[in-house]
Amino acid sequence: MNEIHAHLTACAAEAARVSRGITAEQLAGPTGCTDWTVRELANHLVLYTAHGLEHRALRTELPDETVRRDFTADADWSERYAAQLDRALAAWAKPEAWEGDVDLGGSALPAPEIAAMLLAELALHGWDLARATDQEFTVPEETGRHLLGVVERYAEMYREYQGFAAAVTVPAGGGAFTRALAASGRTP
Repeated sequence: MNEIHAHLTACAAEAARVSRGITAEQLAGPTGCTDWTVRELANHLVLYTAHGLEHRALRTELPDETVRRDFTADADWSERYAAQLDRALAAWAKPEAWEGDVDLGGSALPAPEIAAMLLAELALHGWDLARATDQEFTVPEETGRHLLGVVERYAEMYREYQGFAAAVTVPAGGGAFTRALAASGRTP
């Protein structure tokens, strides 16, 4: 298994754990993501880090009904999210998922870069969701180091599209994941 897949697996387990800790009452609450409630952030996370992750590996389009769906309307949404993450990870476990480019509708990137960007989505928005619901989101140090490299590589592009805020100062003694959060404009 390759390195990115191992990091995706670690972050997926943590995101699934965090989603299971969200109560129905918390879904209407605010998040650190501008203008998104916990429900909206959770739906974004489910759509892109589970369904989108699988569809990118398979090189298929997300169905319109999936894009429009309110996943959190289902009482068991967090269990369904965990199961969909497992399917996505299984799709990326196939060697052919890592070959060639992934079409992004007018442009394409090598499959490993798409997986790395989705890793950042999973870890950063997973942390956002954890923070908004008074939970922790932790990753192994080696995953934090890999994620830091991804964030540094794509930070300016994400800022261009308002996906990241300006980098913030890293707290003294902050590990790689803390530095990745800070580089993405999040206050760890």
